[in-house]
Amino acid sequence: MSYIQGVYPIIKRKAIAKGMFDYTVHCPEIANMAKAGQFVTITAANHTLRRPISICEIDKEKGNLRIVFEVRGSGTEEISKLAEGQLMDIMGPLGNNGFELLDKGKKAIVIGGGIGTPPMLEIANHYGKNCKAVLGFRSADACILEKDFAQTGAEVLLTTDDGTKVRKGFVTDVLNEELSKEIPDIIYACGPKPMLKALVKIAEEKGIRLQVSLEERMGCGIGACLVCACKVRIKGSETYKHVCKDGPVFEAEEVVFDD
Repeated sequence: MSYIQGVYPIIKRKAIAKGMFDYTVHCPEIANMAKAGQFVTITAANHTLRRPISICEIDKEKGNLRIVFEVRGSGTEEISKLAEGQLMDIMGPLGNNGFELLDKGKKAIVIGGGIGTPPMLEIANHYGKNCKAVLGFRSADACILEKDFAQTGAEVLLTTDDGTKVRKGFVTDVLNEELSKEIPDIIYACGPKPMLKALVKIAEEKGIRLQVSLEERMGCGIGACLVCACKVRIKGSETYKHVCKDGPVFEAEEVVFDD
């Protein structure tokens, strides 16, 4: 795992929903190395541990990374206070495995649940009109990036738990409907574990390849601690891997989702 640590200028910042922030940072060295599905860690003022945040978009030509995150504690709250023109201390790109992007002519479905939605955008950029984006949120006020996905050329299918926007239901409901129409070459997903577990079952039943990005609490972000260990099944035997070092992307059939 090769990564860089540096301090880089923030060129864009905006609040996109309650407690949700969208940053673009000019970090050419990291952007040049980054792949869809990887993440960075960011220093938060007055905190020892860096905060892991998924990469939302990569602009290698301009040397920019886009990150979108939700304030979930004092660390991400401190990061959200950084303004345009200020510097952000970033280490990355981290994670051994990004998503495997197939030929752009292949059919793909990306599934994002809540804050698991941002890392799906770079995949949609790759497949464009050959992508369907199934996005699920708690409610209308938690919906993010809908227009961004549409701008990639992807078909956007949005659902909310409470029905306050578009339709009431879960991403699994939408996925089943779409699979009854057409079977894609691959599915990508990121979101809460119960969602991922349900998607794994559907993919197995339909015989579709599924790659999942796991969200785990992290300490170091580079595999030196054991905070983000996850259970996997390799050749029939259960063992543990680090989400930060060995993932965060895994083939769905490898992951053991305990009840």
